[in-house]
Amino acid sequence: MQLYEILRRPLVTEKNATLQMGGKYAFEVDKRANKMQIKEAVETAFKVTVMGVNVMNMPGKSKRMGRGMAITPNWKKAIVTLKSGDKIDLFENVQ
Repeated sequence: MQLYEILRRPLVTEKNATLQMGGKYAFEVDKRANKMQIKEAVETAFKVTVMGVNVMNMPGKSKRMGRGMAITPNWKKAIVTLKSGDKIDLFENVQ
């Protein structure tokens, strides 16, 4: 897998904004990616040192589509802990 296939998008929410104060950042990642691949991808893309990676499989939700129901796809979330002093500038000015 390529670097930009692993990291899909950053997750910008209020809960993740409070995690950023502790040096933790959240990403949506590819379902096939493991912790080592995620760590390498974040270190390469943002030039930071990763201390730990936590991964969660998020289930899809049921949505109404007209008269029927549909289910959004399952996805994987990674919370990356950086070395103290490191920051990812992508997240800093998002409100």
